[in-house]
Amino acid sequence: MSLEDSKKFVDEAFTNPELKGLSHENTFGGATSFLRRLYTKDLAGVDIAVTGVPFDQAVTNRPGTRLGPRAIREASTLQSPDEPYGWPFNALSDLAIVDYGDIAFDYANIPDFPDTLTNHIRTILEANVASVTLGGDHYISFPILKAYAEKFGPMSLLQFDAHTDTWADDNMERVDHGTMFYKAVKSGIVDPARSVQVGIRTNNEDTLGVNIIDAREVYEAGPAAVAKKIKGILGGHPVYLSFDIDCLDPAFAPGTGTPVWGGLSSIQAQIILRDVAGINIKGGDVVEVSPPFDTSGATAVAGAHAATQIICLLGWNKLT
Repeated sequence: MSLEDSKKFVDEAFTNPELKGLSHENTFGGATSFLRRLYTKDLAGVDIAVTGVPFDQAVTNRPGTRLGPRAIREASTLQSPDEPYGWPFNALSDLAIVDYGDIAFDYANIPDFPDTLTNHIRTILEANVASVTLGGDHYISFPILKAYAEKFGPMSLLQFDAHTDTWADDNMERVDHGTMFYKAVKSGIVDPARSVQVGIRTNNEDTLGVNIIDAREVYEAGPAAVAKKIKGILGGHPVYLSFDIDCLDPAFAPGTGTPVWGGLSSIQAQIILRDVAGINIKGGDVVEVSPPFDTSGATAVAGAHAATQIICLLGWNKLT
């Protein structure tokens, strides 16, 4: 489709018959699927399914991340209509990417939510499709990891975050966005020795053996060196990448529930995400974008770019 022809189309999230290719639809109009990909529940021939989880009942501070998936989708339409920058392949043209829409769940039945989410992701994985999930608070990673561990065995977790989220909590029924990786390690679905947490800058005495690269180390060693260290730890183990937007300094991502100063800059995060290409990534998420506190929209923009980088990391292993 030529650029001139594409200008005649609108709402390509519903009308585009192709799963691959660029969209030159006006940024200010049309249905806002993620990167203008086709909205569909049909996973036949799909490589990557982007899905939203508008859940924030597990927060310890400011709510609002239930509105994150919608904001990230809208922000994604502001990205260049060209291929993602800095990658040696054409992710949007060579990968079949769809917007799988949001999970359906009963917001008032919180005990039922974890299994509902695990089943939602399980459906995607059973079709041999990778998921990229837009949150939502960070608790959602735990039910998602359960589905991934069922398919791939214990996962390496590559977590970008200001907090370790491994505070002790032996009540498996509690839904808390600060303890779910404690439960993930204790239940055996995450291998701590092969996992890395990047950008940490809050105290937690027991990190359960997870490798920590705190924000100061990123600053002092530089993002390229950090990426090399990450790859050495992860090796060829299957990886789930979780990008909590509060890994970024509040100067770059103010719209989040638990902002902490001294975080990563956008360029540091971008370089690390680009330079870990080649890890055995199976899926990922972007979480904790809270639009009520994102007055400029910058946080949602950062979240959309992070999700695009996860797509490119998945593409690296299919296209290079």
